Amino acid sequence: MCAIGALLAALKASIKVPPRRVSKRSDMRRIQLLLSCLVLAVSGTVPAMAIELTPPQADLYMSVSINPPSATEMTICYGFVCRRRAILEFSSADHAALTQILASGKANAASERAALQRAVMWWDRRVGPMIGTNIRVAKADIRAGSDATNFDCFDTTRDTTSLLLVLQEWGLLKHHTVGNPRYRGNPFALQTPHNTAVVIDSTTHVEWVVDLWPKKYAEAPDVMPVEKWLTED
Repeated sequence: MCAIGALLAALKASIKVPPRRVSKRSDMRRIQLLLSCLVLAVSGTVPAMAIELTPPQADLYMSVSINPPSATEMTICYGFVCRRRAILEFSSADHAALTQILASGKANAASERAALQRAVMWWDRRVGPMIGTNIRVAKADIRAGSDATNFDCFDTTRDTTSLLLVLQEWGLLKHHTVGNPRYRGNPFALQTPHNTAVVIDSTTHVEWVVDLWPKKYAEAPDVMPVEKWLTED
């Protein structure tokens, strides 16, 4: 059902809403960093800043013309198919909070998946009051009536994947790696289209979804094996 809303949202795609910044950090730091990189590029020593992505992960960002996440910030997609954007710059307090959450799941893979649920809930609460999604509804698409306060499943797939990639870049994932997004939708079985972020168990290689879209604000995302998720609606 999410994809139906995406088709309707495409009608608004020509309306460009500039990214909002959800950090008080001065843009002067960004300019200084850019100048530093230019100097280093001339000298032939450019630091590795980008997170390594698989082609399907990279397409999440290229398809809507946004930058992929880095160790210091991520683009938040909302407003249906990333028509609205905001930049979340991770503070030292953010890093400490997420480190503590993931540390609670270091015992085994199941514990880490539970910690990932809490990390996504933390992220939802972190950005909600800033961009207005603290009043969002479950399973939202354009028919929810307010693109400014909701995510569709394309938004939550990008946002959750970005958060997971940042956690992986910080070395906080001990039992999983970030997988490629997965899609479902079988019209012959009356299954509506939907997509989600994924992590892979490093020991069993089982793929698990981390799916925020079916939940309302601040609720735990669905976490289940991909094979089970593919059969649901």
